[in-house]
Amino acid sequence: MTTIRVLLAEDQTMFRGAMATLLGMEPDIEVVGDVGRGDEVVGACEAFRPDLALLDIEMPGIDGLEAARRLSEAVPGTKVIIVTTFGRTGYLHAALAAGASGFLLKDAPVTELADAIRRVAAGQRVIDPALAVQALSEGSSPLTPRETEILAASRGHGTIAELARELYLSPGTVRNHLSAAIQKLGARTRAEAVEIAEAKGWLV
Repeated sequence: MTTIRVLLAEDQTMFRGAMATLLGMEPDIEVVGDVGRGDEVVGACEAFRPDLALLDIEMPGIDGLEAARRLSEAVPGTKVIIVTTFGRTGYLHAALAAGASGFLLKDAPVTELADAIRRVAAGQRVIDPALAVQALSEGSSPLTPRETEILAASRGHGTIAELARELYLSPGTVRNHLSAAIQKLGARTRAEAVEIAEAKGWLV
């Protein structure tokens, strides 16, 4: 029996420990290391050379999506499964674009996670079924990269002028892009547009 070497990246210590214990009970899975920060993932994978890394999305340092992107470049032999609380289609699209081979929710049974590890290690792609159906029905984000950038940046700025200074754009350009984003998302206000886009994971 071939043993699948796994690295865990999860900032919640108790959850990480429980996952390591449960996966360690599987006869063909070995947890070779664990980290609590996204910016520790690449270094740990370079040291342990796992077959697969399980990454949370929200971690200190860098998030799991950026860690997956960096890992695909630095240690391409290590496959990635994102395991997260956030069942958002935008996160799913971003994870696949970052090179992840799997996307599961944390409430999945450990038997399902172990099966996903085996399937991804064998070269398959594994996605939470309900989220996959939702992603197909919703499609990808209707926002352009510039609209996404400006809408995301608007969360920390009260006025158009402040946002324009931050992004080195003219107020008119910022206003036009925000107006387009609000219209595309069917929102009434900028705050509502941000809320809609965040709920779908489009402001990653």
